[in-house]
Amino acid sequence: MRQIDILVTTALAGGTDSFCHGDLRVVFHHWRGDTPLPLLDGQPWAFIDWVAPACSGLELCRRFRAAATEAAHVTMVLEDDDAEAMRRALRAGADDYVIGPVDRAAVLDRVLARQWGDTGTAPGVVRLGDLSLDRAALQVRWRDQPVALMPNEFRLLRYLIEHPGHVFSRAQMIAALGKHETPIDERTVDAWISRLRRALRAAGAGYPLRTVRSLGYVLDKP
Repeated sequence: MRQIDILVTTALAGGTDSFCHGDLRVVFHHWRGDTPLPLLDGQPWAFIDWVAPACSGLELCRRFRAAATEAAHVTMVLEDDDAEAMRRALRAGADDYVIGPVDRAAVLDRVLARQWGDTGTAPGVVRLGDLSLDRAALQVRWRDQPVALMPNEFRLLRYLIEHPGHVFSRAQMIAALGKHETPIDERTVDAWISRLRRALRAAGAGYPLRTVRSLGYVLDKP
């Protein structure tokens, strides 16, 4: 199934429930900018408000550009028809702009009408030291040794590799993996972590995944 991921920096009128239409899945993410990006499995889009809750829209645009894939499309939502604001948005990394406010219907109309890019899984290999994760092949290797992982553990490791050295709580991990539709006990995260640790250890990677007491887990930088 093809997927589009849409990030918004403020709540949308009409809501941000994900949905499927034929072979296309559209997933919304609410991102304030003061936390790491969630996992983006499909074609990433971002609608960033000129005035955002955590910091300026220009700074959020720069942060998103630095963290997201090159395939991401960024639309800056301006407060009014200001030529200087438009120029500054483009210089900060936005692809285009729109005069706000925008609602759910306007966002979807803009994204789906463009039919921009390939909405399949984001390609590429991410690396952390001798650990590599191929997002397209769904394969993890420690040096030349494959690491056998189930889907949840694969996605969890991908999230941790993309944010090394960052401590995540169990609730943050559940949210990042998009597990919103069915309530998940936070102890389930402990089971994911346990299986992930065993797989890494079996491949010779040692113990890079560390528990931070009362806070959560962190994948240490090499």
